[in-house]
Formats: sequence, structure tokens, C-alpha cells
Amino acid sequence: MPALADFVAVDLLDSVMRGEEPAPGPVGLAPVIRRAGQASVRPGCPEGSLAVGEAVRRAPSSPVTHCLLESRTLVERTLDRTASPWVTEDPSLGASLLTYDFRSLMVVPVRARGVTLGVATFARSRRFAPFEDDDVRLAEEIVSRAAVCVDNARRFTRERSASRAMQQFLLPQALSGGSALDVASWYQPAGVPSGVGGDWFDVIPLSGARVALVVGDVVGHGMNAAATMGRLRAAVRTLANLDLPPDELLAHLDDLVIGLMGAHEAHEPAAAEGAGFMGATCLYAVYDPVGSRCTLARAGHLPPVLVTPGRPAEVLDLPAGPPLGLGYLPFESVELEIAEGSLLAFYTDGLVASAGRDIDDGISQLGHALTRPAQTLEEIGRGAVDTLLTGPPPDDAALLLARTKVLPPRQVASWDLPSDPAAVGDARAAVVRQLAEWGLDGFEFTTELIVSELVTNAIRYASGPIGLRLIRDRGLICEVRDASATSPRPRHARTTDEGGRGLMIVAQLAHRWGTRHTSAGKVIWTEQPFTAGV
Repeated sequence: MPALADFVAVDLLDSVMRGEEPAPGPVGLAPVIRRAGQASVRPGCPEGSLAVGEAVRRAPSSPVTHCLLESRTLVERTLDRTASPWVTEDPSLGASLLTYDFRSLMVVPVRARGVTLGVATFARSRRFAPFEDDDVRLAEEIVSRAAVCVDNARRFTRERSASRAMQQFLLPQALSGGSALDVASWYQPAGVPSGVGGDWFDVIPLSGARVALVVGDVVGHGMNAAATMGRLRAAVRTLANLDLPPDELLAHLDDLVIGLMGAHEAHEPAAAEGAGFMGATCLYAVYDPVGSRCTLARAGHLPPVLVTPGRPAEVLDLPAGPPLGLGYLPFESVELEIAEGSLLAFYTDGLVASAGRDIDDGISQLGHALTRPAQTLEEIGRGAVDTLLTGPPPDDAALLLARTKVLPPRQVASWDLPSDPAAVGDARAAVVRQLAEWGLDGFEFTTELIVSELVTNAIRYASGPIGLRLIRDRGLICEVRDASATSPRPRHARTTDEGGRGLMIVAQLAHRWGTRHTSAGKVIWTEQPFTAGV
């Protein structure tokens, strides 16, 4: 148009528009077709009674319907009410042809790889003579070339949709900071053709009412970056459940990335050589609401932004650490005391860096945006994202916000115990009194047994000072600390053994239990969930 026809409309199957594989065989009235494009010699294309993307209503006798059913070109050289009765039956095409006095019609199926994708309609008015055989051959050649492009676009759309679906599935679907944090997150895919990258974030509940916050960025785009992101997120969750300190967790994650890179180079040496260094960055933090302290470590990632109530935003000064995958420098942790109600912002470079903006300027803008008055985290985060991203970013952008909370002292009780077997009875009595004060009389029997076994083991096998702590959070948490670095392991005692069943009893009574190491020794913890009404 305008060299071949006065009006042209292209209608594609709805499944094709969504990037799905169309079903083979003829296309009847059941499948929905939608207007994909249209053009006219008249300004504004008034003949197009449908908007692009709108469903096409076609009559059973319409040449569009017959073209889809028979998968062949149909030509009506002369259109009039007498010779073409379908004109009055078709609610869209026929009405337009009559209104604008079209005299000749040609309908060509859009086919690729033997599958019908849609139909192209050509119409002429008095300006042209009716369609001839040469016009039909030319239209079929044009449509066949366009069909290949449409099919390529469909396949690309399908791959992109699959990649985005996989990425969304690998990212956390819901985040919860428990009693320690209020959290909110945003993720914006890149505006590049792949639209899929390796940015990720997570919030992981830990023992002792603590919560881990993590954000990372895998180098590159596409399915490989998204798949690597998913593997790293799963690895971080596994390592976090071991209660490793942030610096040790990053060291283990670094070994994993080195292994992944080595496996990739072994299987695809040419691709690895062309891609150059492929690694990732990561920031990992653990917040403890009991002591209002946060321990952070980063592997080449951008530092977090902290907004303390009544103070301007500040960028936390953390040791940078090398990106994951290098393996030649250690990681360092920093422990900070954070005031209640403070705001922590974790983000990726796609949020703060752009072609016309330096990263430092972007971080400064992020800090200013986070200090603007707002009622909820969602409002603060949305304002920051809208300020920094005026359109689709060139790289993936992720933002994770966390507002700190502190457990009230009335929800925590702790005791220092001497390394004396007589202290076990005192510990049980203290626990019973505390549970009665909290109104948790139903937990007395199980908690007494747990405390008795754990304190006895600490006195018998550990050294140094012993501590006992109860935390009333969303469940009842019991912790026993000692100065030994040796982790206990449950074993199956023989029938003739007098001991060795303590941890087995603890595992049966508690919903969860485990060990975490500290700089002064270790902590053995248990969790008992509250039932409804507690």
C-alpha cells in the first residue's frame, strides 16, 4: 500500500500474538484472530474499523474464514451486493468495503513452516483495476516473506516469555522479615532484547529471630544468567540455613561460582573464551532484632544505603571484597548497631547507573529519594524507582528495602549458668517461672526437657561460661551457648547405653533445632511453634 492496494489488513491468530506455537491444520471459527496491522491510502485508515490488537469478528461465509479453513489465496475480482452476499453478513470487513466503495478483494494466508499464522487482506477501489494474476503472485511473495518474519518474532516472543517466566519463578514470590524487619522489593527487567538478567534478592529467616538480607548480580544477560542466578540464590539459602557468618558464606559461594565457571569452560571452551570473565557480585547481611545489630559483608557489590530516623542517608563503608569467582582475596564482615526504625536499602547497579549518570550520583539520588516523607515502604520504594528509572533500564534493576524493628526486652529472658550439674535444676525452675509470666504454661513440660538436655550437654562436654536464653517471637525459641566450637551430633544409642539420647529427644520435642557458631563458641537452639490462640 499504496502501490498494490488501497487498504491492507493483517490479522494473526491470538496464540501467535502471544508467542505460542499455533496448532497445525485448518483454522475454523473457534480460534480468535486479532488485528496485527493495517494501512490505507486515506489518512487515519478509516476503513479499519478495528484497532490493532482487537479481536476480529468474521462471518462463516467471509473470504477470511474460507482462506483460513482452506489455507489458500482467495480472490474476488468484482465485489458487489449481488455477487458477494457475505458482504452484508460480515460485521467488520464487509461494512468497511461497502462504506468506502471497494471493488476488488484478495485474501492471502500468512503461512510459515506449513502452519497458518493468520491472513492478509488486500482491497482495491476505483483507483485500480481488479486484481490480476500478477498481483496475486506479488502479494503471495510479499506475504510469504512477511510470514517468516512473523514466525521469527513469534518464536522470539515465546523464548523471551519463557525466559521471563523462568526468571520470575526463580525470584522470591513473597518476602517476609518476620518480627525483625518490614521488607519490600522491586525488580525491573532490562530494556535490552533479551529482557532477562541475573539480578536477584532474597530475605531468609534464620534462627534466634534473626533475618538474612541478600542481593546479587550475575554478569551478563539471557537464559544462562537467569539460570546461574537461580543456582546462586538456592545456594545462599542452603548456606544461610547453616548459620554461617556473612564472610564465611561468601567464601563458600565464591568456591561455588569458581566451580560453575570451570564446568562451563570444560563443556564449552570456545564460548567461555569468547565470553571472558563471567562472575557475580553479592551483598549478604544478617540482622538480629534482639541486639539491634547487623553484620554485613559484600563481594564486589555496591554498598547499602542506611537511613537512620532524623538523619540524612549514608552509604555504609564496607570492605568491598572481590567479585565472586576470583578466589584470591578473603571477605570481611562488619558489625553495626542500627537504631530501631532505620531503613536499609540494597540495590543493583542497574538502578543507579545509566548512560548519562555516574554510579556515585545515582547512589546519592537514591539516598535523597529514600529520605522523602512517606508512610509505607512501598511508597518510599516506588518513589525511589520512579526517580531513578524514567524508562526501561539498560540493565536489570533491583531494590530491596528493610525497616528494622527491635524485640522488646519483655520478650527476651536470659541467664548465666555455672558449669555445675546443680545448675540444671535452677535452669529448669527459671524457665518454668518465665513461661508462667508469659502465659505459656502449655510449653512447660517440653521446654523443661529441652533445657535440661541442652544445659546438661553443655556442662558435660563443653567448657567456659554457659548461657541460657528464651525468646518469645512467633514461636518459643530456646538457646544454650557455651565456649566450645564442637558441634553436637545426634546418634542412635544402643539399648545397653546409659546416655546418648539427649539430642534425639530434643529433635523429637522441637519443631526445628540446630547449631550456629559465634566468635566465642557456639549456640544450640530450638524452636517450638505457637498453636492457634497462643
